[in-house]
Amino acid sequence: MTQTDYTVEGRHFRTKVDYARAVHDKQIMDRLRRETDLTDRRQLERLKRDLKDGKYKFFTLLGEDFLEEVEEYILDASGRSGKKLEAYARAELEKRERRRRISVLAFSLAAAVCLGYLGIYSWHAKHSDSAYDQLSKRLEDEEAETYGETPVPTAQFTLDEKQAPGEVLEKFKNLLNQYEGLIGWIQIDDTNIDYPVMQTDDNEYYLTHNTEGEYDRNGSIFLDKDCDIQKPSMNLILYGHHMRSGRMFAGLENYEKKAYWEKHPVIEFDTIYEEAEWEVMYVFRSHVFSQEEIAFKYYQFIDANSEQEFESNMQEMANMSLYDTGVTARYGDQLLTLSTCDYEEKNGRFVVVAKKVAKE
Repeated sequence: MTQTDYTVEGRHFRTKVDYARAVHDKQIMDRLRRETDLTDRRQLERLKRDLKDGKYKFFTLLGEDFLEEVEEYILDASGRSGKKLEAYARAELEKRERRRRISVLAFSLAAAVCLGYLGIYSWHAKHSDSAYDQLSKRLEDEEAETYGETPVPTAQFTLDEKQAPGEVLEKFKNLLNQYEGLIGWIQIDDTNIDYPVMQTDDNEYYLTHNTEGEYDRNGSIFLDKDCDIQKPSMNLILYGHHMRSGRMFAGLENYEKKAYWEKHPVIEFDTIYEEAEWEVMYVFRSHVFSQEEIAFKYYQFIDANSEQEFESNMQEMANMSLYDTGVTARYGDQLLTLSTCDYEEKNGRFVVVAKKVAKE
């Protein structure tokens, strides 16, 4: 029997119901594409705000794809001169009405524009990677200065009142002078995950900004605003985008396979106050629930008020885990939760939970 192809906009949907929802979403997207001048940044920014505010109802991940597409158009529009934008707009408007020769010319121009965008995006990606590489090298240099036979004097560092209770590690002091929101560093072997970890009082900020405070669609790895590394919180929750390029927290999906966990059971995450290793306990899929839904919301588990509450949370995560690691935690242990997007469902999340162990 021939299997029905439930593919829309390059995404495959498993059921007829999901496919019907995707067709509905595509109709909205096509209408918005027709009604919006994709070379006009003001219109694109307005459309982006409407999408984020939920003005248009999407039932599948196509909605998130469309938001990403609009953001790419905004970046594209920012990188061209006015004359090129006008030429591109005229070509897009006229290519369906002109004769074959002019249509071919329009498609050629569109291809050139796409190549231009890819060039711009590649440049931004390389620039971002280079910045993180330099940061990583600086951290290694600071560690060498701290633990080498002949320590090199570091720049003077002044703690503000919020940071005063903790003793900042030497290797972070110079970096902390430059990056005010820095709270640590995370690294996982055999992945691209080797990044500084940031924190601010707005969980939305580092979704679209890098460590320099510049707009960056890759965002940054950041600690939940309600977590405290000084107290410290019982569970430190880190968020990062799942970029299709493999950047940020995309590498977490490796833990979907038990064989990867068996070779990489430990995650390195140092706060600016303490070096530590974290042993992976649970790997599971979840999603963002509405406020009204009664369910275990892992992203709200920062502290437990009692041993019973802690054990209940542990059982919830154990039940969702894709496989049994044999690793358990007791009340009083400190946990690390890494969260990223999961594209298997709308508002899906892929989560890795670990507990702190003594660093060797």
